Amino acid sequence: MRLLSRRFGGGAAIGLVLAILFPAGAGVPSDDVHAAPQWAVTQAGDTWFTDRAEEAGIDLVHFNGASGRLYVSEILGPGAAMFDFDGDGDLDVFVVPGRRLGEGSTSAPGAVLPEGRPPEDRLYRNDLVVHADGTRTLRFTDVTAGSGLDAAAYGMGVAAGDFDNDGRVDLYRTALGANQLFRNDGDGTFTDVTPQAGVGDPRWSVSASFADLDRDGWLDLYVGNYLDHRLDAPQPECFTRTGERDYCGPSAFDSVPDRLYRNRGDGTFVDVTTSAGVAREYGAALGVAAFDADGDGWTDVYVANDGEPNQLWMNQGDGTFTNGALLAGAALNDSGRTEGSMGVDAGDFDGDGDDDLFMTHLTRETNTLYVNDGLGLFEDRTATIGLGVLSLAYTGFGTAWLDFDNDGWLDLLAVNGAVQASHQRFAGAGGVSARAGEPLPLDQPNQLFRNLGNGRFDEVTRRAGPVFDLSEVSRGAAFGDVDNDGDVDILVTNNAGRARLLINELGNRNRWIGLRLIGGPGRRDMLGARVGVFRDDGPPLWRRARADGSYASANDPRVLVGLGDAAAVRRVRIEWPGGREEDWTELPVDRWLTLEEGTGESRK
Repeated sequence: MRLLSRRFGGGAAIGLVLAILFPAGAGVPSDDVHAAPQWAVTQAGDTWFTDRAEEAGIDLVHFNGASGRLYVSEILGPGAAMFDFDGDGDLDVFVVPGRRLGEGSTSAPGAVLPEGRPPEDRLYRNDLVVHADGTRTLRFTDVTAGSGLDAAAYGMGVAAGDFDNDGRVDLYRTALGANQLFRNDGDGTFTDVTPQAGVGDPRWSVSASFADLDRDGWLDLYVGNYLDHRLDAPQPECFTRTGERDYCGPSAFDSVPDRLYRNRGDGTFVDVTTSAGVAREYGAALGVAAFDADGDGWTDVYVANDGEPNQLWMNQGDGTFTNGALLAGAALNDSGRTEGSMGVDAGDFDGDGDDDLFMTHLTRETNTLYVNDGLGLFEDRTATIGLGVLSLAYTGFGTAWLDFDNDGWLDLLAVNGAVQASHQRFAGAGGVSARAGEPLPLDQPNQLFRNLGNGRFDEVTRRAGPVFDLSEVSRGAAFGDVDNDGDVDILVTNNAGRARLLINELGNRNRWIGLRLIGGPGRRDMLGARVGVFRDDGPPLWRRARADGSYASANDPRVLVGLGDAAAVRRVRIEWPGGREEDWTELPVDRWLTLEEGTGESRK
């Protein structure tokens, strides 16, 4: 999201050339496609994803507080969470809307609030009904009123995790202003415990992650902070080459340090940013993903920075971290340049047992895929894998590795929306200048990429359903099986637009196994646990229990593994965050199961 100094007046022509050379759906020849179920290749008429947000009861329309002053903060939200707040086994939804930005602010055109409803955080309870014949009725009930989720600042994103080990998922809300920690009280309500917990960072925060970084059984908290942007301070003004006002990028502001909080285990945290070494370097953080980059059993933290080198905080196992991103090859792209990194996720897309990194970037940059060699060294292979040119015309935000067709290979979704008018010119959008009082047109379509299993991807956006024909200003994306039918659904939040709930109609035609991993005295979700699923044919499929990643959003902490046409699972291996390894055998497939630490066959 940098301030661009050059206007591409021929953007429409560039967009047309790109469309001719690399049309949507272009990929490797069909005979290079891995052995996939016949329906996945030939039934192009199927609807893969259907938006059911409104009919299911998710009626939120985001309010960004735009006033015509072009505050950069008004275009970066919102995020959302998929999490089971009431412990009934299905995923509920929390969405972070905006609010007015400064006195005299008015709603942007298109961001029409429900009649009589002020902008506020929204909590939707999932009242899923599974009928005797296996069909499902998906219905959400707005239970915000009386929930205790009272926001104190302009909302950005959310992290989810059970910080007090009581078996109930808590929420950490990031904001332009003081962040808030809401403790889940287990009776449908939450309590703001920010002052007691000591995690009310007043800086502008966007993404955060709960992770057990010191392996003591308690979730610590990493908070990614963005820019020194305050509404009570003079605002910079930015312009295109032709003198039109535009949103400013991060270069117009100072970056602010991130924060690392260690969980004391008594309901409070201590700020260890300096003692842990994290204060030494910082950038304009927008995405955070916690994972074991080098396979040493300790969780590391990757930070996607906007227009500055990314960071890979390598866990030293003694409470300290070193930034190894530059030496690991994950700080800059293969040209040695910084990029406008927004969303990020870590996952094993190539089936070699380690987590690779994917992140979304600005228009005119490419989204980037860093391939892990298993020792924590990364190589930018975006171009050779075929993901580069397909993303040039888009500005990506929320993203994730997801096996949307359950064939055993992790695919990719990137949700898009520009941040400057010049980006739209490059993408081929004509007439991007807004009339007085109207917002700049920043809408772009989202993109879905299918993993071909041979080191290449195919863009399948046009085959995914009518919801992918929409052009909106998409930001957050949360991923999880919201109807418990064995495939990954997607909640997309749009700036000054409607939330979309993309129900997967395709994945459960293949075999699958779903695992909730719990442990500790409160039997909480064990974020950071690694799962190996061993079949009779092919290498094991390795996945990670995680709620972080994407952009400003929290995902289903359960692990869903697509099995393709495999009829059975020979063995499931869990590597728990504390270092224990256990095996389970003879597990049934095509259903959700709960595995608790200490109940499997111990390996060490």
